[in-house]
Amino acid sequence: MNKKWQWLERLGMMAFFLTAISLAITLTINFLPLYSWSVDQFDLLNYTTLSKKELLENYHLLLNFLNNPWNQTLALPDFPMSEAGAGHFYDVKKLFLLNYTVLAVTIIPTGIFLGYLQKNRRFWRMLLPTQIGMLAPVVFGFFMFVGFDAFFIKFHELFFSNDDWLFNPATDPIINVLPEQFFMYCFILFFILIEIFFLVPFLLGRRELKRSSHN
Repeated sequence: MNKKWQWLERLGMMAFFLTAISLAITLTINFLPLYSWSVDQFDLLNYTTLSKKELLENYHLLLNFLNNPWNQTLALPDFPMSEAGAGHFYDVKKLFLLNYTVLAVTIIPTGIFLGYLQKNRRFWRMLLPTQIGMLAPVVFGFFMFVGFDAFFIKFHELFFSNDDWLFNPATDPIINVLPEQFFMYCFILFFILIEIFFLVPFLLGRRELKRSSHN
């Protein structure tokens, strides 16, 4: 293989990894049943006077603000919010939109790359990269289960340049219905999705090698 195709394969693999990560994030942050389950699992109604229906309506409004680039006004009818609290959600919105941008830019090149691998029977090239990709969530998951509090703090320190995420329940009561345990399960879902996205091309590559060895 000449250097041109080597570089195109490397770029394709990079696009695949970015697509897998951004798609896993997209599915996780928009998986509404997880929050509905968390409301019951963690007795969140004990921390608010709202019904479950009203709480979910507020959560939907929050997601609409975070997801919609044209929605620049954060207004939750049942949750007052401090300037710092609102500022944190604006920072989160920027990360959401960055994630969607990465997904939009990489998903078509990833589709072309995977089609090229299938057509040329080169899925075996994905074996090592996907093995590494499947190892990363295991490592991060280990540190998460050892001490999620420390993991959660490091995550915020990495992605946010201020401490607005340290909500005061007195001024930002929404934090009472967005417990740390909910976010832990969000991370678990994200890691599971990543494992699946890397496992599929790994299995295709391994099957390809087995077929070639039998020919």
